[in-house]
Amino acid sequence: MANKRIVDVVFECAKPIVNGFGFELVDVEYVKKPNGMNLTIYVDNPNGVVNLEDCEKISHALDEPLDILDPTKGEFYYFNVSSMGLDRPITTEYQFNKYKGSEIEIKMYEPLKPYNKKQLIGKLVSWDENSVTIESNLEKDLLISIPKKAIAQIVPVIKF
Repeated sequence: MANKRIVDVVFECAKPIVNGFGFELVDVEYVKKPNGMNLTIYVDNPNGVVNLEDCEKISHALDEPLDILDPTKGEFYYFNVSSMGLDRPITTEYQFNKYKGSEIEIKMYEPLKPYNKKQLIGKLVSWDENSVTIESNLEKDLLISIPKKAIAQIVPVIKF
């Protein structure tokens, strides 16, 4: 649970700074990777793209506040600021709002009855704390509500 505390305090610290640059703080992740612990802040630009210079600017602005906050209580970590990315799994309220009305792909732990499918694609219609509802591509005007506990991953459908 210590990682959740770190994520929560970093989110609260970073949000006003990120917002001050005109960006949206989407998510904070604190995970072990091959090089060690990584603290990554994911940002989005509601009006366009996030480029490398934007990430550097936000990173520099967060260096001192995070040093003062010391969220890991002196433990070393690598700090990254990244764009949300096109294919980042949809997990936050911000992302659900951003992708409402867009095509998403839902992967489930087990086949969904009665469709017998572990993967569905459809337009994101609504969500709440318990379920996600899509207008499925299986059949016109077919609304399918999927319990969140059955969902392994939700990602946007990217078409080029």
